[in-house]
Amino acid sequence: MEIATLLSGGVDSSVVVHLLKEQGYDPSLFYIKIGMDGDNDLTCTAEEDIEMATFVARKYGCRFEIIDLQKEYWDNVVAYTIDKVRRGLTPNPDVMCNKLIKFGCFEQRCGKDFDKTATGHYASTTEKDGKVYLSTAIDPVKDQTDFLAQIDYLQVSKLMFPLGSLMKSEVRDAALRAALPTAKRKDSQGICFLGKINYNDFIRRYLGEKEGKIVELETGKVLGTHKGYWFHTIGQRKGLGLGGGPWFVIKKDLDENIIYVSCGHDVETQYSTEFTMHDFHFITDNPWESVKDSIDVTFKIRHTPEFIPGKLTLDGGNYKIESSKKLQGVAPGQFGVVYDKDAHICIGSGEIQSNAAGAF
Repeated sequence: MEIATLLSGGVDSSVVVHLLKEQGYDPSLFYIKIGMDGDNDLTCTAEEDIEMATFVARKYGCRFEIIDLQKEYWDNVVAYTIDKVRRGLTPNPDVMCNKLIKFGCFEQRCGKDFDKTATGHYASTTEKDGKVYLSTAIDPVKDQTDFLAQIDYLQVSKLMFPLGSLMKSEVRDAALRAALPTAKRKDSQGICFLGKINYNDFIRRYLGEKEGKIVELETGKVLGTHKGYWFHTIGQRKGLGLGGGPWFVIKKDLDENIIYVSCGHDVETQYSTEFTMHDFHFITDNPWESVKDSIDVTFKIRHTPEFIPGKLTLDGGNYKIESSKKLQGVAPGQFGVVYDKDAHICIGSGEIQSNAAGAF
């Protein structure tokens, strides 16, 4: 079997190569380059990543190739991110990168020539009734199925996730035993394309600044100013520059460029118990076609170890989740990711719409 393996330069994908070689495979290794050359601020710091990936390729005698997908990444993922932020939404570029770049453009250019594509994601697949389903990893803290919840059936049926049955500590141990240089390398944080600058600096480059008011939702009192609603997201606590908090962003008025905030951890306005998703995407199939009533599910609204129980209903062509617990900071634009009630199969995801609890 011919296997393409995506290398990031981190410990996880390095251990994937080690495991595949132990199982008798001879994978071809690929590093996807997405940072922008020629822009000192927005060049992804890829040099060390490529160095690590090259070492792994040499250690195991594997073919190694750098695939330049900079233009595709910026035309798709970055354009999506800027568009969502401009519209007051909270995007998830990592989800779209997996869907469009790692398993989209890469597949069209290189992956199509292989039987399988292996990655270092913490996820797994399950076969049932002749179909392949995306399923969760054994390590709930590292599980990354929420970042994969927009891939389609052709993609999931071709993917291999060798780390899905391992805890992160076991992966680190395997890297140490194999004397991999990535064994003690820190996990990457944030979005690669930002390179050396932070998220707000990146947004400022494209959307600029425009001063607006920060208003206390309950009283209408003006508490301060901000530099543009696009720098803020629902549920945000840090970066508001207000004293006497904690203050949380509750909603945004895009037309007037106003950020509404509430004070305190237990303020009801920052919580919701339900939300609606539009354009719901099923990865493998729709298991609810014949169901008329509500369905017991688990779900996530952000990347956390916790799978929250809830009930799902069809609401005018969209899907609505009623949560078993209060949800803080339900941010429109993010993906609601839905699993079966046992948090085993990832069924799919939809974009969270604004709701009464305060979107904008």
